[in-house]
Amino acid sequence: MSDAMHLADWLGRLESVSPQEIILGLDRVTAVLERLDAYRPRTVLHVGGTNGKGSSVAMLGALLRGAGYLTGTYTSPHLRRINERIAISGEPVEDENIVSAFERIEAARGDVPLTYFEFGTLAALLVFDDHEVDVAVFEVGLGGRLDAVNAIEPDAALITSIALDHQEWLGDSREAIAREKAGIMRPARPVVYAEADRPEAIDAFAAELNATLLAQGRDFGYRVDGDTWSWTGRSHTLAQLARPGVPGDFQ
Repeated sequence: MSDAMHLADWLGRLESVSPQEIILGLDRVTAVLERLDAYRPRTVLHVGGTNGKGSSVAMLGALLRGAGYLTGTYTSPHLRRINERIAISGEPVEDENIVSAFERIEAARGDVPLTYFEFGTLAALLVFDDHEVDVAVFEVGLGGRLDAVNAIEPDAALITSIALDHQEWLGDSREAIAREKAGIMRPARPVVYAEADRPEAIDAFAAELNATLLAQGRDFGYRVDGDTWSWTGRSHTLAQLARPGVPGDFQ
């Protein structure tokens, strides 16, 4: 049956598979991931937080491509087509790439139920496998600790900001939400926190894991000066940098 299914058919089917749009937890994705035995990109980056995730993934991808790396990026939601969520070298993949991935996931999952987002996350990893990307950048969908993306081990993480979002799932305070989003940290691996105002939970979780926390206002900072900006780290400064192509002072 799957041989005759087009992407639109698959999407209609996936939208009806799970009775709930969001089911947090890693057990289902981890189980199917082990059955797929997918190739892991050389480097995996996770981007979590409340605001700024999409633009951060876009700029990370552009920087990496400029340095000569073959990139895969996974973002959500999409504007027009699901293809926008999975991109190789900044270009959305074709329908057949996603359909092929969906077919392999369906064959491997058996009786394990997966949500729409979990199917998409696993599909992204398989597409990156097919293209043998050097660096895969995954945008975390909801929270961090129990988000499907977190089943894929990152080499480094970026947390853009923490605000009150999805409180029914993540908690009713900024500190509670920070603890959930800090779940993408890993022991002895770097994590960048991009806000100057940093919840205490970020430092506490990094210390507990012995993760290398690099925080704005403490380990690095920036200054905008007209049409240019400068970045200052622990030991050096990059001055007169061109403003990002993404418009807006926030970016």
